[in-house]
Amino acid sequence: MTLNRLLTRAVLSSRVGSRSAFTSSKPDTANPNWLRVGLAFGSTAVLWGLLFKQHSTDVHEYKVRNGLE
Repeated sequence: MTLNRLLTRAVLSSRVGSRSAFTSSKPDTANPNWLRVGLAFGSTAVLWGLLFKQHSTDVHEYKVRNGLE
C-alpha cells in the first residue's frame, strides 16, 4: 500500500470509531466527596508535620555540631 492510502485509511478509521478514553463531567460542588477531601487535607497535615519535625531535627543537629548548644 502506498503511504497516501495508509494515511487515508487511518484518518477514516479514527473518525468513525474514535471514542475518548477520558470522560469529562463537572464536579458537583454542592455535594463534595468528603472522603477525598479528608484524605487530601489529612495527607497535607501529615506532610507538614513531617517537614517541621525534620526541620527541628536538622536545627538541633546543626547546633550540636557547631557547639551552639
